[in-house]
Amino acid sequence: MDKIDRKILTLLQKDATMPVAEIGRKVGLSTTPCWRRIQKMEEDGVIQRRVAVLDPGKVNVGVTVFVSVKTNEHNDAWMRKFAGVVDEFPEVVEFYRMSGDVDYLMRVVVPDIGAYDTFYKRLIGKINLTDVSSAFAMGQIKYTTALPLDFAIISDDDK
Repeated sequence: MDKIDRKILTLLQKDATMPVAEIGRKVGLSTTPCWRRIQKMEEDGVIQRRVAVLDPGKVNVGVTVFVSVKTNEHNDAWMRKFAGVVDEFPEVVEFYRMSGDVDYLMRVVVPDIGAYDTFYKRLIGKINLTDVSSAFAMGQIKYTTALPLDFAIISDDDK
């Protein structure tokens, strides 16, 4: 990866629908070399996919709940089972295994508290959890899907 690749990625993270010709102009490349770089980053898995970012309120999932889970089960089979259960719930948009006091953390989006209660009852009906704690977000202060690229390793040729 070089500085031009980072510029391309910055542009794509802001707007993945930007035409390749426009990206090329902004980074100082013609269309074909720019397209080749994008294809290479897709092949290498740097660009995993291109998606549309939706407004949660406009699709009726304006309530965000952070769900902390503790368990007494700490083995691979149980973790795989739990991951499979969580995968069945489209309301869970992020899911992490954690260090510290909490074993797992989920970000859940729902229309309202009633919908969260329904989600919670379905979840605990499918798997035994030691402790589940929910925190409702009162407001979103910062949200981005763009990753910081300052830490991306730049090839020696481009330093």
